[in-house]
Amino acid sequence: MTKANPSDHSELKTIGFTPFMYLSDQPLFHVCRNVPIADALAQASDLLYLAKSLTVDAAYAQDSDRHAWAAHYLTTMSKAVIDDVVKVLTRRPAQTRAQADQ
Repeated sequence: MTKANPSDHSELKTIGFTPFMYLSDQPLFHVCRNVPIADALAQASDLLYLAKSLTVDAAYAQDSDRHAWAAHYLTTMSKAVIDDVVKVLTRRPAQTRAQADQ
């Protein structure tokens, strides 16, 4: 994890705890750790834009299974990236035993 001031988001990075794409109840992929959150969110935005485009294509195409599945996988990846960033932004700072007892 990053030791950054929570108010300085430019230094925060992904933690890589978020899995996606499960096979037999085991995650096949995880978000990579140590990616700056601004870069991670930009990538998630790009993935969601592509997914949106594919869903529009699927709405108008007769044989649209490939569009729908591609959009599904892109949104799954995007959600994992965003969930990982949220974990970084909402984590609490470490407490000492004395602070926890108060």
